[in-house]
Amino acid sequence: MGNKLLKVNIHKKLKEFDLDVNFELKKKCLGILGPSGCGKSMTLKSIAGIVDPDSGVVSLNTGEETVYYDSNKKINLKPQKRNVGYLFQNYALFPNMTVEENVAVGLSKNHDEKRISEMIKRFHLEGLEKRYPRQLSGGQQQRVALARILAYGPDVILLDEPFSAMDTFLKEQLRIELDNLLNDFDGFSILVTHNRDEAFQFCDELIILDEGKIIAKGDTHEIFENPRKVQVARLTGCKNISKIEIIDEYHLKSLDWGVTFEVSEKISPNITHMGIRAHDFSAAQKDDVNVIDTANSTLVEMPFEWEITLANGLWWKYDKQIREHEFVIPEYLKVDPKNIILLEE
Repeated sequence: MGNKLLKVNIHKKLKEFDLDVNFELKKKCLGILGPSGCGKSMTLKSIAGIVDPDSGVVSLNTGEETVYYDSNKKINLKPQKRNVGYLFQNYALFPNMTVEENVAVGLSKNHDEKRISEMIKRFHLEGLEKRYPRQLSGGQQQRVALARILAYGPDVILLDEPFSAMDTFLKEQLRIELDNLLNDFDGFSILVTHNRDEAFQFCDELIILDEGKIIAKGDTHEIFENPRKVQVARLTGCKNISKIEIIDEYHLKSLDWGVTFEVSEKISPNITHMGIRAHDFSAAQKDDVNVIDTANSTLVEMPFEWEITLANGLWWKYDKQIREHEFVIPEYLKVDPKNIILLEE
């Protein structure tokens, strides 16, 4: 990657809120994770030039700087001039063009047949060249859309919820394909999603967006392990979150579950909540640290895990084999002090 840098600093007034996004991307894949309607797609469209921000700067440096948009300098490159590939949710293929014609769209008039056949091969579209989009499965359509984007060698690929319309089986396959593709891709990619698994799988860095504001940004693994804020913990899939009362530097009381816990890091006064991931409980003896009584729990069997809800509302998920159908809930559960997540409002 060298010293490549994508800079995005934009402001746009929307109906429900103001979109204020400011980040620099130096590594390959950035994820933007957030609930529906939080400004994720609007951010992508502003980078691509499909939508104009009210103010700000979008620029790409790949040795020399290309300014896509600068409100002060009155620069606003058309989408065709930005060398940005945009994968829309519905792929936006041309219905009256064949697969190979769709792939050739971004290439110049005297386009290179070799480049097209290279892309057809790379995306496993051999034998489908003369078909039209309506004759393709969802997965094949996505591969055509990606082949079309990559054929003209973009600097940036923008992926807008690329798996939202797919069934689980297809999703698994395409996730692996997309992962390989992004690893080989020499430019930047930005993936917008509300699915925490996708964010975790694809993205080196992560931004969490809520109502147009960035509420967390940094290394993906770090954000999952230490979300710091209640909304970030929720969006990264933490099932158990409770308001707390601080007892002393290493003890707090959960107000929602009525349990006192010991934690491993010093509790600062701005901590208002705690979180426990649903997989972080284990069977315990009565006199262990952070013990919870499991009397009157309910048990639900899923194909690959048991979901146990304790009487006080805590959720425990426990992995199982598909053929196991019996499970005895231990009398007591515990959570390791280092697995308690301290959160601010």
